[in-house]
Amino acid sequence: MLPTNVQEFVTKNHLASFSTLRGNGGMQLSLVLAGPFQEGAAFSTPGDRAKYKNLLRNPKCSLLVSTRDWFSGYVVLEGQARVMDASNTEPAALSSALRDVYRATADAEHPDWEEFDQAMRDERRAVIVVVPESIYGTAV
Repeated sequence: MLPTNVQEFVTKNHLASFSTLRGNGGMQLSLVLAGPFQEGAAFSTPGDRAKYKNLLRNPKCSLLVSTRDWFSGYVVLEGQARVMDASNTEPAALSSALRDVYRATADAEHPDWEEFDQAMRDERRAVIVVVPESIYGTAV
């Protein structure tokens, strides 16, 4: 579980930079929209993205969540990613998780959940939960 102040920050701020390790040991960075979810912060990604493939090989990652202006505060979650996808999560549970992550990052309900669910299946979307081992930043 995230500390209360970090949970509040990630609830209000969704712009994030996510890092994984490439197969050659180099860093791979992605911009994502993240929100609080279960024991960490999460986002969804299509199954064909480098970040997804990197995490299957090595779950070590970091997520920097920032304010919109990038200068008023940030938090970094460093730890391990838990990947929820069709290979390890029941369809109803994955659909529910994808919906919850959407709500957490959009701060809204989707206008058509059936359309959303179909798009998530078509893109082979996965939920990536960053479970922090350490947390730091100016907003901690």
